[in-house]
Amino acid sequence: MKLPLASAAMLAALLGTAAAQTPPARQAPPAAPAIKPKPVATVPIRPATQTPADTANAMAQADRLAIQSDLAWVSLYNGTITGEVSERMVNAIKTFQKDHGGKQTGVLNPQERGVLRAEAKKLQDNVGWKIVSDATSGARVGLPTKLVPLIVSDISGTKWSSATGSIQIEFARRKEAGATTATVADKEKKLNARKIDYSVVKPDFFVLSGSQGLKKFYVRGQTRDDEVRILTIMYDQATEGTMTPVTVAMSSAYNPFPGNAVAQNLPPPRKKVEYSTGIIVGADGTIVAERQATDGCVTIAVPGYGNATRIADDEARELALLRIYGAGGLKPLALSGNGAAKSSVSITGISDPQNQGGRNAVTTLAAVAAPAGADMTLSPEPAVGFSGAAAIDSDGKFAGIARLKPAVVAGPAGIPLPSQALLVPADSVREFLRAKGVTVASGPVDAKASVLRLVCVRK
Repeated sequence: MKLPLASAAMLAALLGTAAAQTPPARQAPPAAPAIKPKPVATVPIRPATQTPADTANAMAQADRLAIQSDLAWVSLYNGTITGEVSERMVNAIKTFQKDHGGKQTGVLNPQERGVLRAEAKKLQDNVGWKIVSDATSGARVGLPTKLVPLIVSDISGTKWSSATGSIQIEFARRKEAGATTATVADKEKKLNARKIDYSVVKPDFFVLSGSQGLKKFYVRGQTRDDEVRILTIMYDQATEGTMTPVTVAMSSAYNPFPGNAVAQNLPPPRKKVEYSTGIIVGADGTIVAERQATDGCVTIAVPGYGNATRIADDEARELALLRIYGAGGLKPLALSGNGAAKSSVSITGISDPQNQGGRNAVTTLAAVAAPAGADMTLSPEPAVGFSGAAAIDSDGKFAGIARLKPAVVAGPAGIPLPSQALLVPADSVREFLRAKGVTVASGPVDAKASVLRLVCVRK
């Protein structure tokens, strides 16, 4: 029997469905799935974001101070260098990074820190940056020594200046009963028609800055126990690019009362006219002299040659460098040589005129140089006027420079006074001169032809 076509199609479909539902051959049951632990409800913790200020605060204080100082030297930071982290410091770091094509993170990586330090040091070396101490007060002052080689000092302070006067730096001290920072600042504001652009007066210090004529000025002062101490920086506007970072560095380095000490007693007054000896070390009129003998001089006269200008000094070696401008026919002393000096020396200098009837004669004295701790003493002590005299050893070689310390007039009973006559060794003299760009002469030694009398005239 034949089925209708539709019925046949339906039957085929049913048979196909039945075949598809036929169970396959029996297989091993699948492994039971691992039971997952029920998740524990937690609160997501986001890592804390560390800011550039946090990173800086984690540094050692010395590192923060160094970074601020270096940023100031490259003219990116003009705040007080205290090591305290501020937005100004972070922004200065970002500006440095931007200027050098880096990512502005506000945190210096080791490579960036090295570049910053190198740039700052180059600028410091260019101006001869050095921290010095005032001899009469102990006050600490940072100086651009190459910019201000001319020095005049006395018990009331010290003034450094450039050869043309375009840059002038002065540390002054004076007694003033009842002085306060407010009263002193008020006086400073009125000096020389100053135009004040910035003024901060605190109980313990004051700062003023502005213009005075064609010069910029910066003043920082402090008072203690009726003593006033003031640092004044003045410079031509044309030098502003150089002097702005220098002024920031000087302000931060300045310490008028180091160690929280009260003002030191003033030393005994020096003679108004004092005689010493200078040694010619350059045919251009360069003279090496004893530092203290030429300190605080309003004029340093060289009989027969006019006046000399003190252009540099070295407190550690107690030496000074003078120059007579326009002098000719000078014979430099041969200072070359090396090796230990002999103990027997001859001292060639010019005694005080009172000791030689007003004359200006060159004299040679015999002496013995002996070690005494870190010093070399001379005995017998040369006469007044021999400070700065040339010492020549028994082999005819330059042995050093005689130095006569200011006289001690009293001391503890039973304790011998230390020698007041010392020898600045030849190596120290040569190192000082080379550091100041003076070429040391060589050849035969003729001390008598190479020494001059120096006359210091003080206030």
